[in-house]
Amino acid sequence: MTDKATLIVHSGDMDKIYSAFIIGNGALSMGMDVSMYFTFWGLERLKKGELEEGNLSRKNLMGLGKWMIKRKMDSANVASLEELMQDFVELGGKILACDMTMEIMGLEKEDLRDEVISEYCAVGTYIKEAKESDITLFI
Repeated sequence: MTDKATLIVHSGDMDKIYSAFIIGNGALSMGMDVSMYFTFWGLERLKKGELEEGNLSRKNLMGLGKWMIKRKMDSANVASLEELMQDFVELGGKILACDMTMEIMGLEKEDLRDEVISEYCAVGTYIKEAKESDITLFI
């Protein structure tokens, strides 16, 4: 039986999205099955052109904090969110989009990056994934 990790990606903050993909890719590289359930503000990052749009969760300083962190990440050769997401999908990670959040926020499938989404689903799918998981995280 393969180890499994399930992450709820609730926040759309840039640093938290980075954390989710870094943890997800780390778990995949260790041979785990990984699914990420994107809901509420996290789901906003799956909108076309919105992956990199989130602010920092702290010390955003009207965008200056994000700019400074991105410069430091660039100089440290940290992969972009786009690269991390593509790696996650290519390594077999599953991205689940909460259809209830889509309805609440007025989102259609056409608004989202369908090419990276494994499934549009309800909370029951997340519960099933989490129940089968060794690790569950709320980000």
